[in-house]
Amino acid sequence: MHPVTVSGSRPSVPAVGRPAPRLATDRVRALPRMPAARPPIRSRADTDTIALLHRTTLVMVDELPRLTDRIVALMKEREPAYRATCVDPHELWREVHDSLSNNVRSLLNPKEAREAARSVSWRIGADRAAQGFPLDALLHAYRIGCTVVWEHLLDTASRDDPHGARALVHVAADVWNFVDEHCTLVAEAYHEVGRQLAWHRENRYRIIVAALLDGTARVSDFPEAEAVLGLPEQGRYVVVALEGNDSSPRAPRPPEVRGGSRTVWHTREGSAHAIVLLAEGTSPADLVRELGVPPSGRAGVSPEVNGLAAVNTARRLADTALRACPGIGQAALLEDHYPAALVVSSPELSAALATRMLGPVLTLEPADRDVLLATLAVWLEADGSARRAGELLFCHRNTVLNRLRRYEQLSGRSLDRPRDVVELSLALSAHRLLNT
Repeated sequence: MHPVTVSGSRPSVPAVGRPAPRLATDRVRALPRMPAARPPIRSRADTDTIALLHRTTLVMVDELPRLTDRIVALMKEREPAYRATCVDPHELWREVHDSLSNNVRSLLNPKEAREAARSVSWRIGADRAAQGFPLDALLHAYRIGCTVVWEHLLDTASRDDPHGARALVHVAADVWNFVDEHCTLVAEAYHEVGRQLAWHRENRYRIIVAALLDGTARVSDFPEAEAVLGLPEQGRYVVVALEGNDSSPRAPRPPEVRGGSRTVWHTREGSAHAIVLLAEGTSPADLVRELGVPPSGRAGVSPEVNGLAAVNTARRLADTALRACPGIGQAALLEDHYPAALVVSSPELSAALATRMLGPVLTLEPADRDVLLATLAVWLEADGSARRAGELLFCHRNTVLNRLRRYEQLSGRSLDRPRDVVELSLALSAHRLLNT
């Protein structure tokens, strides 16, 4: 027997006839369908008691405005949520009166007025959920209103007959069953709209994150992105690309990202991306060091970019870093893997370069081929030192030099020429990355 309207940027339920706000997260597409009424509980009161209830209720019809004033005053006195400045007093009074009048008429003519009264309670519960009004405050207000109505019935019944109030005790169960039905309706409508709003928020959240990552977000969308995601339009961002490697179609479980003041994940089948707002004083390299990559996954991290408008660029660079990642359970910062990133960015040209630089080696017997490829890779890692390469390969430096000369003989290249060394390095990266 009570409602509340919050003024300002109020979320709407279209069935109530109010305009919807821009954010889909604060909107319910339609008033959820009210469940069918359960069969009324058979009253145990006798005919005389029912007649007394009807007489006292008829008196109440003429006093609805005064009762509404009293209920509103008690709601504001006993429930802090109704004293908030965002509660429109005129709307509050109107809806209390609407609820009260429908419920009183339902007591008089339950068959004719029951559904109308139930609809009012259902609408109130849905509206309050859309506004984010506390459910416990709403149910408390209902109990306040029903207590006022019951006390008024008792006062009216005993006005002409001292024993009238005692007689009404026999219908107390009926009245409070009525109250319980309407409180249950309010709560069910509130929870149903809450579920709808949660779905809309989650869906809108995903849509906005996907738009930022895919580059379909417009500049006019950035304020909404900041409101929904908590990501400022201007900020230092990196994107983390994560890929699972367990043959599961599900997206990998996102790891904890340290070094970000705000992280927003977007998961797809088999992969995930995170938009990370870097904390002050944190670099992408710091983030990579602290990134907990799953043992069966790999990650790529983009360079730092400025602002939400550059997130799509960061996502593409993170994907490139992911493809250049050297191994399972590791994270690759693009800035540390530019040669490999060049290879994976142009696989056709890279494959052609690998064939040109390594073709004769790749035709050798597998054991011979693998030894020669490993020697070339380790020699490059050792900065061209045959001695250091020999230590890493557990062989003499002369063995390393013999293998290097054999490569030069097979390929016609000279490892004394910087250009040939650069091309060999890229070719080895291409062979490793494009054949895994």
